[in-house]
Amino acid sequence: MNAKEAFATKLVQLVNELKSHVSTADGQWTVKGFIDIFKNLYTISSDTKIISKILEIHLFPQILTFAQDYGYKIVLAEHQNYYPDISFVKADDESVKFAVDFKTTYRNPGKPHLCNGFTLGSHGEYFTNRTSRKNIQFPYNSYSGHFCLGIIYDRVDGATIDETRIHGIDELKHITSVVRNFDFFVAEKWKIASDKSGSGNTANIGSIRNIADIVNGHGMFSKLGESWFDDYWMNYGKISIQQENGGTRKIVNLKEFVEYKKGDISLIVAKNNEDAEGA
Repeated sequence: MNAKEAFATKLVQLVNELKSHVSTADGQWTVKGFIDIFKNLYTISSDTKIISKILEIHLFPQILTFAQDYGYKIVLAEHQNYYPDISFVKADDESVKFAVDFKTTYRNPGKPHLCNGFTLGSHGEYFTNRTSRKNIQFPYNSYSGHFCLGIIYDRVDGATIDETRIHGIDELKHITSVVRNFDFFVAEKWKIASDKSGSGNTANIGSIRNIADIVNGHGMFSKLGESWFDDYWMNYGKISIQQENGGTRKIVNLKEFVEYKKGDISLIVAKNNEDAEGA
């Protein structure tokens, strides 16, 4: 077992234990809100960015213990827009580094086998120039592996939560959590990538959305391999092909890219049509 396989195995063992740290017996998040010095309790918003950051803080003690137990130092991203969230650096050999990004998303309530998806980092400067330090903690090629530590959850119907109400500390156990039913996963990011940009920022790599495929690492590149993932996203939207009408257009889908490179298109893991719909 090489260093990456060993690290991945340990990370999977960690996530199998994390659910009990954030979830009650009936599946609710143990975080109910925030408290002031007067012991007033305020419920939190279900905004995905807020949920993601609080979960990250909530789990950090377990992440730190994990790193110490297996001989790693933790280096946090110096800036908010830096990749990755956490760099694990081997204490006795600093040439061994692993990138781990926290990823949180919610299930589609109408199609619970799908989630809202998430982004897998930029395919810009630091991805194409593997020695660059722009918006990345260490150069991309200095990492021995790039992992996602992910959390998928259900959002609670907002009608059951009154964010304007102030609660007393004695009401803590009776407050409805804004999210519940957590599932954790670990995956190398290339194994859960789609061939489309992530929402919002078109310089971000998008994930697949089928939950079973995410958990099992069955993304579009999972049979092609990591080198195809790298090649495709390094060249995303940069290669032009000629059309029948004499014009040209950019390649922005995996099938055309593999055909252009004369690869085996049978190795492309096809997306479920619903997978492309999002949430």
